[in-house]
Amino acid sequence: MVKKSITVWLSIIPLAILNGGFREKCLISWVGENYAEPVSGFILCLLIYIVSLIFIPRLGKGSPKTYWTMGGLWGALTIVVEIIIGIVMGNTMIELQEAYDITTGNLWLLVVLFTGITPWLVAKTKRII
Repeated sequence: MVKKSITVWLSIIPLAILNGGFREKCLISWVGENYAEPVSGFILCLLIYIVSLIFIPRLGKGSPKTYWTMGGLWGALTIVVEIIIGIVMGNTMIELQEAYDITTGNLWLLVVLFTGITPWLVAKTKRII
């Protein structure tokens, strides 16, 4: 079940990329640079929740530990992919670290944490556990 959940997590990646494009092409001009990051973070959390709400119940019934394991895996994969993409794009580790500083308005840390709790949250919401 946890292995199958990776396909759910993989389906979130294109949405995250589209969300980033939406932020750069639309949100910044609509709400300004200071607000675009937090709004984009909120939108991504909403997208993660919706995708999870649709697909996690289809994976079957598990224990609370199963859903926490899923979330831990999703969070770890998110961080690893973010680092790999950042390095490929030429960012330094310091620049990648800055994305986790919520005082700058970047909610990436909260998005990663939300990604980690979403499987359990959906399982609770759908009364699977």
